[in-house]
Amino acid sequence: MTQVPDIYRILPEVILALSGVVIMLIDASLPAAWPRRPLGWIAAIGTTIALWASVWQLSLPEGAGFYATVETSAFTVFFHILICGIVLVALLLSLDALPEHTHHQGEFYALIVFGAVGMCLLTSAVELLVVFIALEISSISTYILAGWRKHTGRGPEAAIKYFLLGSFATAFLLYGIALIFGATGTTQIYQIALLAPAAQNQTLVLAALALMLVGILFKVSAVPFHVWTPDVYEGAPSPVVALLSTAPKAAAFALLLRVVYEMFPHLRSLWAPLLWIVAVLSMTVGNLAALRQQNVKRMLAYSAIAHAGYLLAAFAGIGEIGIAAASFYIAAYAAMNVGIFAVVTLVAGYDEQLSLIDDYRGLVYRSPILGSLLIFFLLSLIGIPFTGGFFGKFYSFSAAVGGGAIRLAVIGLLNSGLAAAYYLRLVVVAAQRPSSDQDGGQRIAYPRPAVGAAVIAALFLAVAATLVLGIIPGATLDAAQSAAHTLQAPPQAAVPAVTDPASVAR
Repeated sequence: MTQVPDIYRILPEVILALSGVVIMLIDASLPAAWPRRPLGWIAAIGTTIALWASVWQLSLPEGAGFYATVETSAFTVFFHILICGIVLVALLLSLDALPEHTHHQGEFYALIVFGAVGMCLLTSAVELLVVFIALEISSISTYILAGWRKHTGRGPEAAIKYFLLGSFATAFLLYGIALIFGATGTTQIYQIALLAPAAQNQTLVLAALALMLVGILFKVSAVPFHVWTPDVYEGAPSPVVALLSTAPKAAAFALLLRVVYEMFPHLRSLWAPLLWIVAVLSMTVGNLAALRQQNVKRMLAYSAIAHAGYLLAAFAGIGEIGIAAASFYIAAYAAMNVGIFAVVTLVAGYDEQLSLIDDYRGLVYRSPILGSLLIFFLLSLIGIPFTGGFFGKFYSFSAAVGGGAIRLAVIGLLNSGLAAAYYLRLVVVAAQRPSSDQDGGQRIAYPRPAVGAAVIAALFLAVAATLVLGIIPGATLDAAQSAAHTLQAPPQAAVPAVTDPASVAR
């Protein structure tokens, strides 16, 4: 077999990192008065090239590089393509959403692509120390982006809460890594899978699993680790929320799949019931809290918590079925969630003067295209047929039924009906004909959304992805099943021959 250069195993990450460095260098070289918006196009072009490089990695033989710390497989390529696609749409949205002379605009684009480096690396890492480094690269970028609107009180508040709680959760993950190293003598995922069942101290193994789950479930905003989500969603700029609510979660769910299905498959009898409970809590708490919200972004934040529960229902599936269902749901949720936050960005503006549900009254009449797109994405979030949300929930609940968790699927269906109440409330408000006399006799002057070429491209990509996943989901499902197969059967080249755990430690 031809030896593949190690650099090819991380080619998308290298391209993204170089793009960020180029943006920073150019930004520092330009006079202060010059606009920085063209730097966003450099980031978009670099992300597009990284997306192409991810597709090209499918031609490589499965295997690992850099001393079995990162791998290339259908699983890693699936999530690389997904993350690069999300980042590209977020960049296109930011190009028109950010005001022309926003402070440090070049750094904004650089942080997005640097964050994408960590997210992509997180999905391909098969060494827990690399997982930790990738998570920190991703998290530090998103902490800064969450507080980008420093002129508002909510921006710094969102960043501080996200940073403090995120650091606390990361400490749980790191402590779990330390415990599993103490139990097995290695931090290589495939070696842990081989050695953990026979480890002398199973208490350490169980504690490691519990602590790692805490760290990962925080990143996906599952209950009871969700308290940061509404405040961060409300305080961060909408283009940033479009990114935060999808790409880091996709990377975190990829890590969760790898941890439970690949590293601790022998502990399924423990982690499956635990994730069952977390899924039910996330669905129920998220939907009940969303019913009470008047702020659109806070409503969508609690909706995201509920969708984390729908996705976790797929983990009740056996083997490849559960992995494929979860992977497909991640793709479907990313498409429709990026799309709806693109609409929110255009309607509310960068400073979000129109943030309440009542501010969307008559949107279909004020802006027919944006109003129609808002309704389309809301219907997809409900799970209406011919949208990506329908097949996402269908495959997730089917996997749960196949794994014997029939009650979980029923609870999920009931929660989907509950969620329809607050989604349809916004649909009805947007479709209502605005009265000519509002606000005590004064007609409300709604700003006209500025829709540029970049935003049009972002909306087109989100709509196309949602429709494709809802009408012809076969190709994406096949890719998800291929990813599941490689995760269930790791390439032997990635597993170095080790017989004594102590030898790994040495």
